[in-house]
Amino acid sequence: MKILVTGAAGFIGMHTAQRLCQQGHDVVGLDNLNDYYDPALKHARLAQLDGLPNFRFIKGDIADTDMVARLFADEKFERVVNLAAQAGVRYSLQNPHAYAQSNLIGFLNILEGCRHNKVAHLVYASSSSVYGGNTHTPFSEQDAVDHPVSLYAATKKANELMAHTYSHLYGIPTTGLRFFTVYGPWGRPDMAPWLFTSAILEGRPIKVFNHGDMRRDFTYIDDIVQGILATLARPAEPDAGYDSDHPNPATSTAPYRVFNIGNQDPAPLMEFIGAIEDATGKIAEKQFLPMQPGDVPVTSADTSALEAWTGFAPHTPLREGIGHWVEWYRSYVKP
Repeated sequence: MKILVTGAAGFIGMHTAQRLCQQGHDVVGLDNLNDYYDPALKHARLAQLDGLPNFRFIKGDIADTDMVARLFADEKFERVVNLAAQAGVRYSLQNPHAYAQSNLIGFLNILEGCRHNKVAHLVYASSSSVYGGNTHTPFSEQDAVDHPVSLYAATKKANELMAHTYSHLYGIPTTGLRFFTVYGPWGRPDMAPWLFTSAILEGRPIKVFNHGDMRRDFTYIDDIVQGILATLARPAEPDAGYDSDHPNPATSTAPYRVFNIGNQDPAPLMEFIGAIEDATGKIAEKQFLPMQPGDVPVTSADTSALEAWTGFAPHTPLREGIGHWVEWYRSYVKP
């Protein structure tokens, strides 16, 4: 198939485009290569894709309405994987307008492209952050997610609502994937694995928020990509058992689905740090701090719906994944 992958120079986007090409699909990668973090890392990721004969890169911004419309009209994609977004919970406190441009206007442009060009399935990135202040764990797609605690989370919830509208009005199959704390080789420098690993190896203190009393459903990149490919291969369908008197937020009478992709095994933050310490052979100097605004103490995924739909559930143990991460980091960030 001919597939558009937006955010192709990003962490998840690069891995996804690579795997789709290996499966024999023709992949067009779109990315604006912005400077939210060092674009050199994005160019290095693209270099991993350059040698693939069935990959083609286009520099562009999904918030550019005219460009996106032309791209869809010219290319006639069969399926779309939308991973482009302004990421980061904490940055959304500093630059909220970037989130409106990319995550709202940009996503609307993708939906319009799918609508006018008969795209057979749109898979898009949502986030575990939509669960906001929920305290009941593990988080289920059937839980209400009406109380986001960051603008980033609010835009991801908005994406799910927008997707449902287009599935309902125009019959476009859409699948939203709520990613849980993704880590692994080629990861982002603004996320905990990179921040902790770089500080530990350079002898700097690490910042441990909420005094270390946090748990995260850390999910290895290979599991995330496998979940994307598995859902892409099975387009969303109307739920024949949907009950409007007792609505299920994760399904619909429209071809709409939402799934968690998490490791189903939340790890205490101190255990995560310990795994990095073991992999690097160094003990971290820790600076314990209060909880940051917009953050939550626990994330935990119920992935039973994903497994029932695709037969796949994430499974990579934390220490195994961290070992791969640190090995890659040492090879990329030379002393």
